[in-house]
Amino acid sequence: MKKISKKDIRQEVFDLYDAYAHNKLSRRAFIDQLSVYAVGGITVASLLSFMMPNYQDHLLVDPQHPDLESNYMLYNSSKGAGEMKALLTRPKNIDEPLPGIVIVHENRGLNPYIEDTARQAALAGYMTIAPDALHPLGGYPGNDDAGREMQRQRGREEMLEDFIAAYDYLKQHPKCSGKIGVVGFCFGGWIANMMAVRIPSLDASVPFYGGQPTEGIEKIQAPLLLQFAGLDERVNAGWPDYEAALKKYGKDYHAYTYPDVNHGFHNTSTPRYDQAAASLAWERTIRFFDQKLKP
Repeated sequence: MKKISKKDIRQEVFDLYDAYAHNKLSRRAFIDQLSVYAVGGITVASLLSFMMPNYQDHLLVDPQHPDLESNYMLYNSSKGAGEMKALLTRPKNIDEPLPGIVIVHENRGLNPYIEDTARQAALAGYMTIAPDALHPLGGYPGNDDAGREMQRQRGREEMLEDFIAAYDYLKQHPKCSGKIGVVGFCFGGWIANMMAVRIPSLDASVPFYGGQPTEGIEKIQAPLLLQFAGLDERVNAGWPDYEAALKKYGKDYHAYTYPDVNHGFHNTSTPRYDQAAASLAWERTIRFFDQKLKP
């Protein structure tokens, strides 16, 4: 059986995976359509295995990193789920309050990639909170297929309230300076956009390939850093109207589109990952937060 590399994968396969990952295709339909591309010694099984997330081998920060305090905790979300669980992470041996960042997951719950991203941000000098929107249903189940199905059982407006409550938790935390931003990916990118609409005191928002708000854009006070994947036609279709509204209302924003990369390019766990684009986007993210959240 041929060993697959990213260069063996046609763009149509990435497009199929995007449709599957966003509930546009069932697993059976995804597998059936993959069969068209199982040629030249590549089997459907090997292609499917290659496209699925592999978290264990692609974390960038050791979960037990000696310079970090990282623990699960519960917080109150009175307008959302009631009780929420999150990963709270900050650098060790720093007494003074730190700025905070809410880390918002994709459409599948708090998986290892998002926890890894929270640790990366903490190593940059931030107190991070990464909620799990699946907590009311038992929490992230350990695989993304089940996670997506679970998240579909919750309303996104209620989940938005859960992430707003995470902001409130940081705002009141004695070890947080009160300067708080948000970064989110996919579904989390929509949350990051919507938190900017809903929270006048939010200090910075970084949506990665996130859906755009269509109302309330005039209410945004936070500076925005918007990150897009060049091949992501689905999300990018809404950007021109959003940008026009941001310009109309004189909002502070910068947008970057990374050419020739797919939706999910920052996620290390699948072949959509693009190291160069992800590294540059993350460097820009931390520089932006440093400018907006640190003295």
